[in-house]
This record gives sequence, structure tokens and C-alpha cells, in this order.
Amino acid sequence: MVPPNLYDELPLTPEAEERFETLLEKPGVRIERIVSTGQASPPGFWFDQEQAEWVVLLQGSAGLRFADEDEVRELKPGDWLHIAPHRRHRVEWTSADRVTVWLAVNFDE
Repeated sequence: MVPPNLYDELPLTPEAEERFETLLEKPGVRIERIVSTGQASPPGFWFDQEQAEWVVLLQGSAGLRFADEDEVRELKPGDWLHIAPHRRHRVEWTSADRVTVWLAVNFDE
């Protein structure tokens, strides 16, 4: 049996929406693969999550902004962040010319 691969079934062209796929969910923790193809958070929208999140960018690039910071953080493959619960943040942009793959671990802190 071939094990699942994080890079399986990636879109080759931009899609209408990002894909959020739960890979593992247990009490207090959820691991997701997020596939972006040029998406960004809607104007004025901020994520404000109950759980902490550890996220790593595996492929592509993205700009992430926190409400309490003036500058956008530009992420490239291998960059990771810990986002505390209720720390408001948004995705300013993701690569329009390459699929962006994230791995997100949401957990109780």
C-alpha cells in the first residue's frame, strides 16, 4: 500500500476556492493541508481562532499579516509560524503562478 503524500492531487490551474483537507483530527488537535492558488483573505476579514495554530509553508509563497503588525510577513517554503489563539491575522496573497501548499496544526494551548 502506498502511503498518502502531501503533494498528491494538487490542482494544475487556479481554482475558485482554497482547499482545506483534514489529515488527522484527535481531541484538542487538527492537522490540515491547505492548498491555495492565488487566493487571499477577503477585504476587511481577519481570522480570529479559538485554538493556537502552527503553520508551515511547504510550496509556493504567501503574505501573512497580523492585525498588531504593520508589515506583511512574506513566507517561502520552509517558513513556519506559531499563531496564538485569538491573534488576528489574514492572508494578504498567495502565489498566483504556483500552487501554495500549507500544513497547519491547530491545537489547544
